[in-house]
Amino acid sequence: MKTISDKTTRNELIESIRRLNENATAQWGKMNVQQMVKHCSLSEEMMLGKTKYKRNLLGFLFGKIAMKGLLKDEKPMMRNSPTVPGLKVKETGHFEAEKARWISLIEEHDPVSSPEILHPFFGQMTREQIGCLVYKHMDHHLRQFNS
Repeated sequence: MKTISDKTTRNELIESIRRLNENATAQWGKMNVQQMVKHCSLSEEMMLGKTKYKRNLLGFLFGKIAMKGLLKDEKPMMRNSPTVPGLKVKETGHFEAEKARWISLIEEHDPVSSPEILHPFFGQMTREQIGCLVYKHMDHHLRQFNS
């Protein structure tokens, strides 16, 4: 399974991000491309352990089962998958600056020093699970905008 921990995979994702332009239109979902880029930056901060969000009840009940299902194979994430409430973006910002911030956060992923985190829905995650989930999440949104 692809993982953000792999340097080649990180470089492929970064190149896809660089190809994004602010006129890209979504194939599905409610976010525009600027909101998606900011959403992904916020998600990276969470997955790097820089930002924490409160665990929700559904996560306590179903998080581990959902994570196993999501990470069991190479299949991409489903369209219109739910998101952590704190990662929902309404406003837009400077597109190129946010892209640069997202790329710099991706470059921080290091399989040796990455922390294990408590995800607000999935619960406690190992480095390996984080690496696979981060890849799947980014791939999901880059496919959403044909990048």
